[in-house]
Amino acid sequence: MRRRNFVKNTVLSSMASVIGVDIVFGTTMPDGYVPLALQDPDPFELFKKDKEMVVLNDKPWNMEAQAHLLDDKITPNKYMFVRNNGLIPETIDVSKWTLTIDGESVGQPKTYTLSELKSKFKQHTYQLTLECGGNGRSEFDPPAKGNQWTIGAVSCATWTGIRLRDVLEDVGIQNDAVYIGYHAADIHLSRDPNKEPISRGAPMFKALQDETLLAFQMNGADIPLTHGYPLRLIAGGWPASVSGKWLQRISVRNKVHDGEKMLGTAYRVPCKPVAPGEKVPDEEMCIIESMPVKSLITYPKSGAVIAKGKKLNIRGHAWAGELEVVKMEFSIDFGSTWQTCNVEKPINRLAWQHFSAAVDFPEEGYYEVWARATDSNGTAQPMLLPGWNPKGYLNNACHRIAIKVS
Repeated sequence: MRRRNFVKNTVLSSMASVIGVDIVFGTTMPDGYVPLALQDPDPFELFKKDKEMVVLNDKPWNMEAQAHLLDDKITPNKYMFVRNNGLIPETIDVSKWTLTIDGESVGQPKTYTLSELKSKFKQHTYQLTLECGGNGRSEFDPPAKGNQWTIGAVSCATWTGIRLRDVLEDVGIQNDAVYIGYHAADIHLSRDPNKEPISRGAPMFKALQDETLLAFQMNGADIPLTHGYPLRLIAGGWPASVSGKWLQRISVRNKVHDGEKMLGTAYRVPCKPVAPGEKVPDEEMCIIESMPVKSLITYPKSGAVIAKGKKLNIRGHAWAGELEVVKMEFSIDFGSTWQTCNVEKPINRLAWQHFSAAVDFPEEGYYEVWARATDSNGTAQPMLLPGWNPKGYLNNACHRIAIKVS
């Protein structure tokens, strides 16, 4: 035990010399944890820069926000993450845009113009949380292939449209309907017109929820082209891949939809926990549905330096897929103890919730503020990386920011 403590104290002393100040609660750090100040990029150097959106890929376009850019209660268009699987449609004629409802489980296929959809059905507006299933993928070890999202592939914008349920009822669906699949106007990277970049969907219970929309407005204006103009499916609380952009057709299926990126390992996790790096047969992978409980500190920006004796007011957002966040906490001692935050009720179901707290620091030095949300089923975020999976999905580890007090 003495040797173990000596080794840990030696390591902490080395870390502190690099960071430039003592790690105040360093003895409570989880074994093997590397402080944010020693990771790349250095948060204290990054704090000095006014970096905007981070581009992960441009073929197709994929970009995310930094945490501090998501401080608004309603995500501005310019800070909403972009996750594309194909190329953005190059020609859109709204006057000729139609939506067709077909599939094995409709009596008779029906096609609507965009103007018919807007005039025939009642319009609804909701704030809805969308998060990429791979948000946080960059933390997985062994690494998972795909865009290395950090924390910014999440948003909560205001969406206006009509309920998918109302349109399906107008068409008429049969009793054997179990799933819907979407089909869109985006272009496969190969430019092969016979290939779809992505064609996912959702079970009927999700398709028929009040908040599942055929949306044509985002934050009170036409949806930006990048985000699905002129018509987008919105299914809040589930992986954002369910919310198909540039929508042209919905097929009502008598089986689980088998479109592009519905099979194999795409947007699936092992049905049972597996060891890191383990190969998992396709038949033992389960489709991701409701996203797990998670939170994000949006103020201050990681890397802030504050004066000794000054309180730090933190704030951010929390969400829990189909559920509600009932408790929000923060820690300044690497999760050894937790203190309660104020957390607001959601403005509507499937909207993220806002939290705040005033943080006191006992002395000068290096700290990390960790945030942890608990959902209405009593499930709390894991402090660090949750169970590994081959595609790097569903990382809902506690968000952490680095702070120096001097």
